[in-house]
Amino acid sequence: MALSQSELIRLLESLRSTDGIELIRAIAERMVQELIEAEASAHIGAEWNEHTPTRTNIRNGHREKVLTTLAGDLDLAIPKVRTGSFFPSLLERRRRIDQALYFLRNVFSVIDRDSGEMVAATIRTIFTQPSAELVRTQLDTVADMLGTQFPKVKAMLLDAKEDLTAFADFPPRHWKKIQSTNPLERINREIKRRTDVVQVFPNDDALLRLVTAVLCETHDEWVAFPRRYLPEGSMDELYRELPESAPALPNTTNTTVS
Repeated sequence: MALSQSELIRLLESLRSTDGIELIRAIAERMVQELIEAEASAHIGAEWNEHTPTRTNIRNGHREKVLTTLAGDLDLAIPKVRTGSFFPSLLERRRRIDQALYFLRNVFSVIDRDSGEMVAATIRTIFTQPSAELVRTQLDTVADMLGTQFPKVKAMLLDAKEDLTAFADFPPRHWKKIQSTNPLERINREIKRRTDVVQVFPNDDALLRLVTAVLCETHDEWVAFPRRYLPEGSMDELYRELPESAPALPNTTNTTVS
């Protein structure tokens, strides 16, 4: 989508009146938004308000999204579609930082700086094992290896063993997504950002409706084909045998085997 003359004039005014950092942020924001709109048009099969036989869907407004970049926070608008879901490939979630990094922050506080790289590399081997059994065995091995020189690190590893290895109880295909609390922290930040805009809610139901809408949008992003956040097949493995008291999953019913 080409810039109109009025938009070009506003951009030139920005060049004259704003500082360099804000200008870079504004340019990055506009560029990313244009790419998102172009991908949405390709997904739908038509430009905005264009009537064409290739159209396969209809735009249905936008939802807000903040993308944090080196240029600053970009305030973006993600197009919504009438049927199904759309999420731009440009915003595919970045690779999660594994839980070892959070734990290492505490470890670094009890060791000397020169030993940091060696200790960190040793601890990271815990998170690269191919099975749950080997993950837990490796933690014990690493604790023993480091224990002689760094007894505090050994104690920290053993004390945190249950938390550090909890991810290993899930299918290996999920590990990179759940080794950290980043997804939860991101959702909490998005909820806070959206509620800060309103600030004062007339009642609890109004707050609940907004938070529910945020979670529904996140759900749409996570399940949108072909970029499911967690693979459907491995999710089915988790829920193959539901207890009688468990709530039914969407589009399913719990059955009791007699």
